[in-house]
Amino acid sequence: MVAAARQPPPKILLTGFEPFDGSAVNPSLQAAQALRGRRIAGHQVVAAALPTVFGASLTALLALLEQHHPVLVLATGQAGGRPAICMERVAINVDDARIPDNAGAQPVDQPVVPGGPAAYFSTLPIKAMRAAVQAQGIPAEVSQTAGTFVCNHVFYGLMHLLAQPRWRGVRGGFVHVPWLPGQGDPSLPLEAIVTGLRAALAAALTHAQDIHEAAGALD
Repeated sequence: MVAAARQPPPKILLTGFEPFDGSAVNPSLQAAQALRGRRIAGHQVVAAALPTVFGASLTALLALLEQHHPVLVLATGQAGGRPAICMERVAINVDDARIPDNAGAQPVDQPVVPGGPAAYFSTLPIKAMRAAVQAQGIPAEVSQTAGTFVCNHVFYGLMHLLAQPRWRGVRGGFVHVPWLPGQGDPSLPLEAIVTGLRAALAAALTHAQDIHEAAGALD
């Protein structure tokens, strides 16, 4: 009797960005690479690098979606100067770059998607994710802005893709991580960022809806 073929586990797509603005490292990419192949709540992590380039980053993201067909997507990026891992709430339809991207582009007041909605909210349980990261003793916050550089560009583009019928049921969102020690202050060690992202992903996979907190308890 032939045994039934084992079904592969459902996939999580976890992305980080290439280094930019003259830096040799990007903690979002290093943390994503450290989690590549890990099993979290019965799901397998697929990790990938996105170029820190307007437009090309979304082309790469779409190719990854088509290749891996994940059930959940978490894009991550570096936010120098922030002291905590930040669960982003909202992406806005604006590209407005303070510095050039890695291809030299520096759009000003341009839409990510012409004619698209003004904003999209994360479809991940951001407060449950924050609580899970904090439970590991790692600083975590809910952030109300992902900026207007390539991080927000990817966050908005991801949510615009996931709003299409082709990707119905796939949840997604964005998390910013602090600098690594040596890049600047404040910072977090890579091990703490990896542990925090793992906890955040576990919470995202085990909470179909977000937790509700007492008014003012954590905000």
